Amino acid sequence: MSSDRGKDAAEGSSRSAADQQQQSSTPLSRYESQKRRDWNTFGQYLKNKRPPVSLPQCNCNHVLDFLRYLDQFGKTKVHLQGCVFFGQPEPPAPCTCPLRQAWGSLDALIGRLRAAYEENGGSPETNPFGKAAIRVYLREGNGNFVKEYCGWVALA
Repeated sequence: MSSDRGKDAAEGSSRSAADQQQQSSTPLSRYESQKRRDWNTFGQYLKNKRPPVSLPQCNCNHVLDFLRYLDQFGKTKVHLQGCVFFGQPEPPAPCTCPLRQAWGSLDALIGRLRAAYEENGGSPETNPFGKAAIRVYLREGNGNFVKEYCGWVALA
């Protein structure tokens, strides 16, 4: 889901140097390691935006853009309603429908990023990963109904 190419995006972390030292001497669990990689990847994504976006400026639009960005690396075929194979679990031939990230992968990613945001100094009230638009996006499987929650407009 993410890569190690992200740099430390935890600027403004509320953790003390002693906490960070203790953490580096104790091996991280698989979940904690993945959460750190995801956080770093998201931070790098924000830094690479033009213009770059700082964490305090981040909102649900940036999170939705990030989820759509990740879709290009997906392996799950999502048949569009106009596709002749729509509704068929194992189509007999290839089609041009897009590959996307699996719902479960995105749901788990959002959970990790939501926790990481708060662990790195963000407040629960401003957590962009916990906004209604993100829940709708995950529930609907696409962004068709997100605009009313977040004012998101497709940049494509």
